[in-house]
Amino acid sequence: MLKWAIIFLLISLVTGFLGFSGVSAATATVSKILFAIAIVVFLIFVVLAFTAGSLVL
Repeated sequence: MLKWAIIFLLISLVTGFLGFSGVSAATATVSKILFAIAIVVFLIFVVLAFTAGSLVL
């Protein structure tokens, strides 16, 4: 998911450089959403890892 966020960020930068502001804004929004989802999933896995580690000990 983080890979797709970076791909959309690069597309947004290229289209913004070429002057396609509508496409750039849309891909930037998709990139932000995917990045936020990736961070939330990462934090959930961190919490699960800590709780699973404490159950083992």
